Amino acid sequence: MDLGLDGRVYVLTGASRGLGFATARELVADGAKVVVSGRTAEAVAAAAGQLGGQDTALGIAADNSAPDTAQRLLTAARERFGRVDGVLISVGGPPAGAAADSTDEQWLRSFETVFLGAVRLARAAAAELSDGGVIGFVLSGSVREPIPGLAMSNGLRPGLAGFAKTLAAELGPRGIRVVGLLPSRIDTDRVRELDALGGDEAAARARASATIPLRRYGTPEEFGKAAAFLLSPAASYLTGVLLPVDGGAQRAL
Repeated sequence: MDLGLDGRVYVLTGASRGLGFATARELVADGAKVVVSGRTAEAVAAAAGQLGGQDTALGIAADNSAPDTAQRLLTAARERFGRVDGVLISVGGPPAGAAADSTDEQWLRSFETVFLGAVRLARAAAAELSDGGVIGFVLSGSVREPIPGLAMSNGLRPGLAGFAKTLAAELGPRGIRVVGLLPSRIDTDRVRELDALGGDEAAARARASATIPLRRYGTPEEFGKAAAFLLSPAASYLTGVLLPVDGGAQRAL
């Protein structure tokens, strides 16, 4: 199946590793060019190198919470590749913790990183994109079912999903799509860190796997393929959709 990605240009945040990087790899493999951001210059340079180097990928060190990040990334894409066709907004998960123990400072810092930084980039992309453009959000299964021990994620990500759905309705008449992905137990560094919090990572993984109909964690590559499809012209009639990528873990209709 041809996804129609040849020559298209995407900006992906938090993409020096994990789910963002896996998506960038799938996009490039199908002919797209990418700008990937991450926290350090070394990490994004390494990621860009693995994605084919300067002809296909550009790495930008950027903090999602910084007010100038959105325009920096979009401008870099235009200057290097001449256009922007879509963005995939992915941010690191906020600190784990109980609802009653989370401080004001933690909430404010996580709000700026997880929520406001994503909203800024989505707004900037909405002004930049034309008919056929797409804005994607990497969210979490916590959008639909709170995850124990992740109070701040449970609080912030559903709000971001609501913003994405609202944006989809507003931008639809311009031919711009807005989509979201809801990963759950994907085998990334972040999930391994969460599994290790209780002191026995292997046991936590076994318990979680037993609740997933496919009885295993997903791979970043599986997530990347699903994300690349949603971002591609092949998904041209999909907008406002929030796609669980979770092996069937969510049972709700």
